[in-house]
Amino acid sequence: MQQYFQMKAQHPDAILLFRVGDFYETFGEDAIKAAKALAITLTSRNNGGNDIELAGFPYHSLNTYLPRLVRAGYRVAICEQLEKPSPEKKIVKRGVTEVVTPGVTTDENLLDQNTNNFLAAVFFGKKDKAGIAFLDISTGEFLVSEGDLSYVDKLLQGFQPSEVVFSKGKADFFETTYGNRFYTFALDDWVFTEDYTREKLLEHFQVNSLKGFGVEKMELAQIAAGAALHYVATTENKNLQHISRISRLHQDKYVWLDRFTIKNLELTFAQNEEGVPLISVLDKTVSPMGGRLLKKWVLLPLTSLKEIENRQDTVEFFLKNEEI
Repeated sequence: MQQYFQMKAQHPDAILLFRVGDFYETFGEDAIKAAKALAITLTSRNNGGNDIELAGFPYHSLNTYLPRLVRAGYRVAICEQLEKPSPEKKIVKRGVTEVVTPGVTTDENLLDQNTNNFLAAVFFGKKDKAGIAFLDISTGEFLVSEGDLSYVDKLLQGFQPSEVVFSKGKADFFETTYGNRFYTFALDDWVFTEDYTREKLLEHFQVNSLKGFGVEKMELAQIAAGAALHYVATTENKNLQHISRISRLHQDKYVWLDRFTIKNLELTFAQNEEGVPLISVLDKTVSPMGGRLLKKWVLLPLTSLKEIENRQDTVEFFLKNEEI
């Protein structure tokens, strides 16, 4: 069990799925949580004279049980056997190969193909100003903005991130300001320092300046974006080359809808079982990318008449040229 406890100490905030032969095992508090969330048997085993809770499932059932744990709101660390067992070695080498969270996953079993799976990072600055970043590692979309607290609230409602990260020192402030509507995770305060986060961005994009992305002077947004990249790195996601650009959200480009408007207009969710939200009526898309784009258009209405007319012209073109 020593090896297990070493791995668990590295991921205290996650349920650790510990590979043992043909099974993934959980122990202690993790086992209690897993047994309840997955409706699997909770047993116990002797550990140096003391019993410890145990719950597990076959390794080939990972695609069934992992989504259920994440949807239940748990971070999950997957610890694999990194070598084949042999008679010569009593302890098999193991290591955490992936940490899956509600906002950080590329697993198709966890994703709704017609909806972005955004991770949001929020940095609170001075004078009630904040920077915010939205990152979807499944599509590579990386968006940033900054403004007052009410503007950030509208962004959170519009993008509906699956997970929000912020500094531990601002955990109470976040809940007081935005409530407990989101799955959240608090990072160490040092992650949200200007020098560190800027270096993360420059290193990731292999540039010396962020001017080319139009975010060079957005210090609060840069800190949030760098913190998002840091968080993703802690989940053992190494292949992030597809995140090739970072884009600025312009505050005056959209009509920002608050959560009450989105709810009362039933834009994406009906308020009763018999109801049909607007997106269900409009969505005739045939691809996941189209579905995501349409939902974004519904939640972020344009303010520019010219841009609205450009969209209409594009739709008209395809209606008149159905063979394309």
